[in-house]
Amino acid sequence: MGIVIRQSFNNTLILFLGFGIGGLNVLFLYTHFLEAEYFGLITFLLSTANMIMPLMVFGMQHTIIKFFSSYKSKEEQDNFLWTAILLPLLVIIPLAILGVIFYQNIAAYLSRENIIIEQYTFTIFLVSLCMGYFEVFYAWSRVQMQSVFGNFIKEVFARLCVSFLLFAVYLDIINAEEFIYAVVIVYFIRVVIMKIYAFYLYFPKFKRVKLPENIKEILTFSLYIIMAGSAGTILLEIDKFMIPQMKQIAEVAYYAVGVYIASVIGIPSRAMQQIINPITAKALNENNLAEVDSLYRKSSLNLLIVGGLLFLLINVNITELYEIINKPEYTAGIYVVLVISISELIKLSLGTNGAILTNSKYYRMLFYYAIGMAVSVVVLNKILIDIMGIQGAALATFIVVAIFSMLKLLYVNIKMKIQPFTSKTVILLGIIGLLYAVFGFMALPFNPFVNILIKSSLLTLIFGFLVIRIKLSSEMNQMLRKYFR
Repeated sequence: MGIVIRQSFNNTLILFLGFGIGGLNVLFLYTHFLEAEYFGLITFLLSTANMIMPLMVFGMQHTIIKFFSSYKSKEEQDNFLWTAILLPLLVIIPLAILGVIFYQNIAAYLSRENIIIEQYTFTIFLVSLCMGYFEVFYAWSRVQMQSVFGNFIKEVFARLCVSFLLFAVYLDIINAEEFIYAVVIVYFIRVVIMKIYAFYLYFPKFKRVKLPENIKEILTFSLYIIMAGSAGTILLEIDKFMIPQMKQIAEVAYYAVGVYIASVIGIPSRAMQQIINPITAKALNENNLAEVDSLYRKSSLNLLIVGGLLFLLINVNITELYEIINKPEYTAGIYVVLVISISELIKLSLGTNGAILTNSKYYRMLFYYAIGMAVSVVVLNKILIDIMGIQGAALATFIVVAIFSMLKLLYVNIKMKIQPFTSKTVILLGIIGLLYAVFGFMALPFNPFVNILIKSSLLTLIFGFLVIRIKLSSEMNQMLRKYFR
């Protein structure tokens, strides 16, 4: 776990920095410098691009992680990487042609409730292409066990650029329409930087591209991952896509703020997955099930510890946080924060479950899970958004995450006889529930900043003391002793 803990720690710092900048953008700059209509528009465009991204690059970012370590000679590795770059063109070129032919129909469909979407429809394809190839080159660097720089470019660079662009809007250097196009350029620059870094780490010699001997296995895996990845992304992004189809686009902005606040809880998982996915793939390729089991249990517990603290810090201070934002219309998202926060905790508890399924011989099952999740969340969103608005979208996500997380845990347990939970998991959940009950209803008479500082300090001290005293995680205790002697 040494390289996992070290790079996860660095990635966590980067993610917190990125989320700090993103928080400044979402909670203050977007809400005060940009009209809610344009805030909702950029959220819709990026979410839609993210949904079609797995299809755009033929799932190659996951294929690289799974298969790269199985090739032993440099020639085989070189040939595989060039295949991973060129194969997506078989999808991209036909999609581009179809997009041009049916552009007016697509634009009219997407903008039927909010006409502002129509003129920006083409940016969805461009951003999706940039997102896709960024993930391909990021996976390229991760199989070289170098995840930190790519994580910085992914999480910090783009958000920092958006901050400057929002200030440019505020200073009337650019207008809201130019801001949308500028964001597209940022995503293009991001993928160029990632490509240069990936080639710096490992530059494959280019001869005549020869299809790998296991090309049939690669195509089968990629096809399943495309469908599973697309369906999985639908779970994350469909709400932001469907709200403008049923409600005013400004409500996407209110929902996006709530989701962004809650998504901070997922930072530890995103940090750990950058390095633990290739390690899990390597362990599975070597049939080292003991290592897979160890990673499974440790990742689940450690992620729940960090995520549990974040869950508490966010939800006991949520009222004060919205007071600081000082935009009453955005308070519609308070309920969204709580529900999505619980969903994030459930996902953290899975640990490396996703990495195990993706990189094992059972990867096909991900497709069926993802399809089930996608269909379920679309149906539930259709029903609950109509009844409850953005709160219904959050509830739909929670229901689907809870049900299908349980199914994935059971499936891995049945097939591989491993599961991530121990008695320490129960103790940890009890601590989280108890502290939320105590601090969640604590009302202090001071201004919001002071209230947050007092509650957060007390909460962190008590939570940290309990975790260390009970010795829930030896890895966590060792790291704390190292950095805080």
